[in-house]
Amino acid sequence: MPAKLNIAFYQQDIAWEQPVANRTMVEEAFAPLGTQADVLIVPETFNTGFSDNMAAMAEPPEGETYRFACSMAQRHNALFVGTWTVKTGDGPKSVVNRLHWVRPDGTYGYYDKAHTFRMSSEASQLARGTRREVFEWRGWRIKPAVCYDLRFPKWLRNANPPDYDLLLLCANWPASRHEAWSTLLRARAIENLCYVVGVNRVGTDGVDIPYAGYSAAVDYKGLDIACCTPGKAEVQTALLDRDALETFRQHWPFFLDFD
Repeated sequence: MPAKLNIAFYQQDIAWEQPVANRTMVEEAFAPLGTQADVLIVPETFNTGFSDNMAAMAEPPEGETYRFACSMAQRHNALFVGTWTVKTGDGPKSVVNRLHWVRPDGTYGYYDKAHTFRMSSEASQLARGTRREVFEWRGWRIKPAVCYDLRFPKWLRNANPPDYDLLLLCANWPASRHEAWSTLLRARAIENLCYVVGVNRVGTDGVDIPYAGYSAAVDYKGLDIACCTPGKAEVQTALLDRDALETFRQHWPFFLDFD
């Protein structure tokens, strides 16, 4: 199994409620990478932004954005990770904020955001997910999470022994709370003895909320591996080393004393 995993993450300035423009933006941003990355990650609701109209703009489970994700995964021979809203039925609260991981062969898995943001319309419009997920990609065990989930350590708790190596988090986290974002990314990495990659957006959304990004890949000691420039739309890459992680876990098996 590969000991290294190359992550590419895009700190995107999302075009408000413009799925076609956003998909084009993502395509162009990752194009220079070719097949160098194992995983491509974009922010939460990368195709629309975190809008009050997310429910109305929801797609069927295998709609346009899913097909775009398939094409990206195939073209780059990489896992494509991002969230968009999906309509799962016809009843009330039949829309979820769904994080997808799409493989080059078009197969995919998903995690529905468990902690919908109650200080916005997301909590009143969208259904909450109820299932924790861990999946495997190229020998790595990966836990998916979305934005507000970051504030809930019990939900993201690693097992004893650890059942995941990498926490992937897609977010739309406003600039006014960027200190909390950066602190919590590092806290989740330290307490769970894992790598964390948090991908946030930049720019100003359609209701004038600014986003500063601070997207980062963090190691199991809470140290930065790669960071995006605050306020700048850009792609960064991070090479993760599982052998180094396992050595650290063996020397410092804090998980043996998890509550």
